[in-house]
Amino acid sequence: MTESKLGWAVPLMRAGYIGKGLVYLAVAGISLYSIWRGGSAQDTSSALGWLDTTWGGGVLLFVIFIGMLAYALWRVLDAAFDLEDYGSDAKGIVARIGMLVTGAIHLGIGATVFPLLFGGGSGGGSGDGSSIPGHVRTVMEWPGGRWLIGAAAVLIIGAGVHYMRQGWTNEYRQHLRANPVTTRWNPVLKAGLIAHGVVVGVVGLLFGFAAWQANPQQAGGTGEAFSWLSGQVYGQILVTGVCLGLLGFALFCFVNAAYRIVPKVSGPDVQTLAAKLMPR
Repeated sequence: MTESKLGWAVPLMRAGYIGKGLVYLAVAGISLYSIWRGGSAQDTSSALGWLDTTWGGGVLLFVIFIGMLAYALWRVLDAAFDLEDYGSDAKGIVARIGMLVTGAIHLGIGATVFPLLFGGGSGGGSGDGSSIPGHVRTVMEWPGGRWLIGAAAVLIIGAGVHYMRQGWTNEYRQHLRANPVTTRWNPVLKAGLIAHGVVVGVVGLLFGFAAWQANPQQAGGTGEAFSWLSGQVYGQILVTGVCLGLLGFALFCFVNAAYRIVPKVSGPDVQTLAAKLMPR
């Protein structure tokens, strides 16, 4: 497939980031509301289930569902055709494998939304929260299952560190067009990406604990990550800060939907945010 014929993948990318942004907007917004009311931060399944009970929530869930399918397909195409030009060296291969993993994760979120839309009931947390220990238990029963969970923990922690590093070093700016929106909101985008990395990293730690202790109940998703953070010193403040950061990550997703640069299908004269904000 020639690069000139790959432009149709860009609308998939845009739809995917819109769906992804809505997911994190729901998780962060509902979690902050719950904390304000004296409750705790919510996992992805709980946030999506809450949407299902609100006026207009079905429309949002449908958009999220389509977005998750689009994002998963986008990541497959991105990895297969190297649309973002990561290359075929060791670093590039790792990055492209990571795309497939993130695509699968978001396809799982889509699977959580499906029964809410078409099954007339709760998704039962199939993409997050309480279902994860069950899946981990199944894998641990395989030969070498604990090693597989341990390897998954390393990959997830690595992804979290990658997101935090991208935010801290401003690497994400290389993938965004320079314009008044991206320039003005750059500090929020940076904080959002780092907060997302923190949550992903904590999820990886929980998988590591599960593998080390041979206890599937130690594993978990976003909700368990919030619970673990809340148990640390100044935990409630920490969780609140992370949820505020995830609002920034939702904005990061929406900005990527509108202004992300796809090197192999974008023009050669596109100015990146990194070039715009480069110290002179």
